[in-house]
Amino acid sequence: MRFMPHTDSDVASMLETIGARHLDDLIAHVPANLRASATINLERGRSEADVVHEISALADRNTGASGFASFLGAGYYRHYVPAAVRAVIARAEFATSYTPYQAEASQGTTQAIFEFQTLITQLTAMEVANASMYDGASAAAEAVLMARRLMPKRAVVALSRALWPDYRATIRTYLSALKGIEIVEVPFDDVTGATDAAALDRVANDRLLCTVTGYPNAFGVIEPLGAITERTHRAGALAISATAEGIALGLIRAPGELGVDIAVGEGQSFGLPLQYGGPGVGFMAARTAHLRQMPGRLVGQTRDRDGRRAFCLTLNTREQHIRRERATSNICTNHSLCALAATVYLSLMGRSGLRDLAERNVELSHRAAEVLAAAGIQRRFSGPFFNEFALKLANPATALEAAERKQILAGVPLGDDYPELSDALLVSVTEMNRGDEFTRLAAAIAGGQR
Repeated sequence: MRFMPHTDSDVASMLETIGARHLDDLIAHVPANLRASATINLERGRSEADVVHEISALADRNTGASGFASFLGAGYYRHYVPAAVRAVIARAEFATSYTPYQAEASQGTTQAIFEFQTLITQLTAMEVANASMYDGASAAAEAVLMARRLMPKRAVVALSRALWPDYRATIRTYLSALKGIEIVEVPFDDVTGATDAAALDRVANDRLLCTVTGYPNAFGVIEPLGAITERTHRAGALAISATAEGIALGLIRAPGELGVDIAVGEGQSFGLPLQYGGPGVGFMAARTAHLRQMPGRLVGQTRDRDGRRAFCLTLNTREQHIRRERATSNICTNHSLCALAATVYLSLMGRSGLRDLAERNVELSHRAAEVLAAAGIQRRFSGPFFNEFALKLANPATALEAAERKQILAGVPLGDDYPELSDALLVSVTEMNRGDEFTRLAAAIAGGQR
C-alpha cells in the first residue's frame, strides 16, 4: 500500500484534466456484471494494517496461493510499517541531502538525527543518545568499549548467557584486540529463563567492569533488570542493557528508570522491514556524565547568528574527526536513512500509539501461549515475557517440518546456539499474526510430535 495524500479537489482536478466526470468512468470498459460483483466490503474506520491484510488475502486468491504464517523472531521482528514512513523517507529533501561532515550545509539531515536522538532518550529514560550505531550487536560491543574507557582499571565483562548469541559474539570480537580483558558468561536460571542472580553475585566484585543483560533476553523473558543493576552497582561496575525488540520499550519500564548506565539496542522494529535480515539501526543512550566517552555522532541544537534554531555536529570523537589515537570509535557511516525511518515511525505512533502496539503484542503472544498450552504444548521457561517465548518440545526439528508443510514458519530452534536447549523452540508473535494462526500452529506442532 502506498500513502496517497490526494484531497477531493486534487482528484476533481485530475479527472477534469483527462476529461472524465467520475472515477467510475475509468473502468467503464469493464462489463457491468463484473463491476457489480467486484465490490470490496470493508467497514469504515479499519486500520491501514487491517486493510492491507484483507487486500493481500484477496490478491492471493488470484493465484490460489496463500502466504505463510510466520512466528520467526530471534532478534529481528515482523511489524507493520505504515505507508507514510516510506513516503516521507523517499522525499527528495532527504534523498539529496549533503552528508553532515559540513553540518551547516545539511540542516535537514542533522535535524533528523537530532530528533532520532531525542526519541531514543525518551524511550530509554536516559539523558543523552547518539547516532551512527550499525545495529544492536555492535552497539552493545561499543557500550562495553565505552565502559572500559570510563573504568580502565577494571577487567571483567559479565555477559548474561541469555543475551542474544550474535551480541555476545560481536562483543567478543570487539574485545579480542584488548589485553587484560576477561569475559565471563553468567548462566541463566533453568526454570525462569532469566539471568541467574546467585551466579552474578559470584562475579560482582572489585574486578567487575560491567554487566550486559538482554531486556527482554534471547528467550523473550523480561529480565529483573533493576535487581541486576543494583548488584552491578554494589560492585562499583557499570550496568548495560541491550534491547533487540524495541517495541517492548513502549510498555516495560525504561532502562533509565531502573538505574542502567548505558542502554543500547536494535531499532529495526521502528519502521524498518525485515529485508532478509537487515539493515538494522542500533541505538545507544547514556548518562550526561559519560557523554564524552560515547562513540559515533552526536548532533546538538543551537542558534545561528540570526537567532534561528539550528543544528550542528558536536563532540564527534570519531577517527574521521580527531586523531586516531584519541578517537572513541572508528564507525564511519551514519545509517541516517534507517534512523530517519525510525524517527518517522516513532513520530507517527506517538507515546500512546506505541504503548497500544506494545500491549497488542503482549495480548496476542499470551493468547498464542494459551492456545498452545491447551493443546498440551508448554512453555520452556516460566519467566514473564513480552511477545516471544520458548516452547518445550520432544523434537523441535520435526515440529518445524510438520508446520512448514502446512505453510507455517513455526519459530527458531534454540539448540543451534544453546546445546542445553535442544528441546526448545523460540516463537515470536506480533500484531502481524491473526488469532486463527495460533490454532493452526498448535495443530501443526502437536502433529509433528506424535
